[in-house]
Amino acid sequence: MRSSTGLLLALVLALGPAHAKPKPKPAPDVPFTKSELILKWINDYRARPTPERLPEAVRAMGNLGLFRDLDQAGVYIGFIAGVIGANPDKAEQLVADIFPLPPEDQVVLIKAIAFSGLDNWKELLSAFVERMPARLVLIRKYLYGDGKTLKELSIGDGSFVLDALWGYYFATGSPEPVQRIVSALEWSNDTNNVERLTIGSMAKWTLATNAARAKDLLDIAKAEMNRQPAEVRAPLREVIEAAETFETAKIRKDALAAIDELKAKGPQSNRNFAWWGTAGQTVLALGCIAAGAMGHVEVGIPCVVGGAVSSAALKYLAPAQGQ
Repeated sequence: MRSSTGLLLALVLALGPAHAKPKPKPAPDVPFTKSELILKWINDYRARPTPERLPEAVRAMGNLGLFRDLDQAGVYIGFIAGVIGANPDKAEQLVADIFPLPPEDQVVLIKAIAFSGLDNWKELLSAFVERMPARLVLIRKYLYGDGKTLKELSIGDGSFVLDALWGYYFATGSPEPVQRIVSALEWSNDTNNVERLTIGSMAKWTLATNAARAKDLLDIAKAEMNRQPAEVRAPLREVIEAAETFETAKIRKDALAAIDELKAKGPQSNRNFAWWGTAGQTVLALGCIAAGAMGHVEVGIPCVVGGAVSSAALKYLAPAQGQ
């Protein structure tokens, strides 16, 4: 491969003008020493796929504690799944190169293989059973039990699904995960269920903030205007307008006001601030990770990059008590 590339370059120099110069070499890959560097790599991945770095990235994610809370690791699981799914010819080697992997982090790899969308994902998972003896129960659940793939999971199964869909999109640029996130916009106007309203609102805010920076994402959102039902098109129109005008703060403000109103009018259990800190915690993590991966340092959410939402974030985003 090197000799043919050198021959081509020599031909270009020989046939071109005398002042022609070879293209500069790409910058060397930066080691994943910080979670911010992993997020930057995830954000850049669609424009410059480097699947060969996945094993290094997965081990770094584990070492940096990004898998510590699996409920809030959905973005990373979805991303790993997307890279594996988009490289069927390299999938087995990519997974093999991830090892050795601590047993506690093997859960992430098992889910990622199942979420990959590969037709032969069960065969791929079976090939590594002997390397993950501590996780036989989970492996058997996916191979022979009721373990669901990402496509089989519903948005209603929890905000983890929303996280994983964002991760899969970051890895592939595929419109399918975005289409599923868009479908959650119907819940952004829910007046009966706080959890659905929170998930729908987070879908709306992350779509708007990310589409403001990513034209490919904005194009997918616009295309969905011709496919979605009326109850989705209305909030989707607001997403597109906010992205095009860079006025996404209003979406967050309106969402929090709606959540505050519903909690005030709903049953006592939904008005409890502790509820927001548990059921709402993962969906707030989505806002930190999904926006952070797209380079939105300006969102102003004091979260811990890597999935965990700090108490400061909950205090900042949660509706004030007594209002």
